[in-house]
Amino acid sequence: MARLAQTAGLTDIQQEILSTVRDFVDKEIIPVATELEHRDEYPQQIVDGLKELGLFGLMIPEEYGGLGESLLTYALCVEEIARGWMSVSGIINTHFIVAYMLKQHGTQEQKDHFLPRMAAGDIRGAFSMSEPGLGSDVSAITSKAVKDGEEYVLNGQKMWLTNGGTSSLVAVLVRSDEGHPEGTAPHKSMTTFLVEKEPGFGEVRPGLTIPGKIDKMGYKGVDTTELIMDGLRIPADRVLGGVTGRGFYQMMDGVEVGRVNVAARGCGVAQRAFELGVRYAQQRHTFGKAIAQHQAIQFKLAEMATKVEAAHAMMVNAARKKDSGERNDLEAGMAKYLASEYCKEVVEDAFRIHGGYGFSKEYEIERLYREAPMLLIGEGTAEIQKMIIGRRLLEEYRFQG
Repeated sequence: MARLAQTAGLTDIQQEILSTVRDFVDKEIIPVATELEHRDEYPQQIVDGLKELGLFGLMIPEEYGGLGESLLTYALCVEEIARGWMSVSGIINTHFIVAYMLKQHGTQEQKDHFLPRMAAGDIRGAFSMSEPGLGSDVSAITSKAVKDGEEYVLNGQKMWLTNGGTSSLVAVLVRSDEGHPEGTAPHKSMTTFLVEKEPGFGEVRPGLTIPGKIDKMGYKGVDTTELIMDGLRIPADRVLGGVTGRGFYQMMDGVEVGRVNVAARGCGVAQRAFELGVRYAQQRHTFGKAIAQHQAIQFKLAEMATKVEAAHAMMVNAARKKDSGERNDLEAGMAKYLASEYCKEVVEDAFRIHGGYGFSKEYEIERLYREAPMLLIGEGTAEIQKMIIGRRLLEEYRFQG
């Protein structure tokens, strides 16, 4: 077993789950990831394997058919999966966030209706906040829901929807002024709707269109899409939690655990980059010896390994904090920020170790080099994380003068 990124204090069940996932990654994901990524092909066989392992229900309570595991267990599984191929971890991440939001904020009817099928992997989740002109300013959402009898009519355009085509349930955040007088703060007049749809592209239900996949630099295989609502009618009982105006808080709660997930992805990609770098350094010879024997390369490997270890430790701390029931936005922000930045640096160092071969699509590091930048912006940019961290630090260390 590798020396880096070990986690102390795991139960026998957690260790067994991780061992199973690690074995699956080594046998079923790593051998095919680069080929599938270059073809931008959805990894259906891999996803079916994850479904058989029960990973779509990993954190869903046992009463709904899930495994009832902790955020830590989930994050460590994501770390392993991202080590194999980051896109696969993205497929289960958005599903996990929707399931978490349902578990925490859904009505009993909503939980009973969705969670058992989500645990089985028969319903796949996606969530949607962003819009074409939105960026990080969630309060500027323009998509809107208007009450019409026992239904709401939704109109607007959403952007950067992971699993937009393959999902069958989307949690969509829109403005809902009904019941909220003019002048209400924007974040208090937002509502999350649970939108069921058919998987695929085009008009997937009346009033709802998924135009097609967005062509991306990296993070391929998983489908990233727009979502267009034009007179989309949703029953009132599909308002998450049954009450309007709480959508912003529900989404932020989901994104908070999602940031732990992104940190775990950064850790996994960084681990794989280190593995590739340290292996190549021992195989490649220059000036009569393996380049691993050159001091400059040893310094680089030392820095890479230290960053992998530090990012993993912060990710584990953030997950355990959330599992304890405590507020973890500070720890999650720090973990996401550090892990994504360190991931980019470790991948680049591994790329440099490969020299000219790192620029060739025959080598796995080329794929990682295109994937790492997504982590810098997913679930909030580095700048957003620093704002969260700074504000929380000022709360914790408020000067009493």
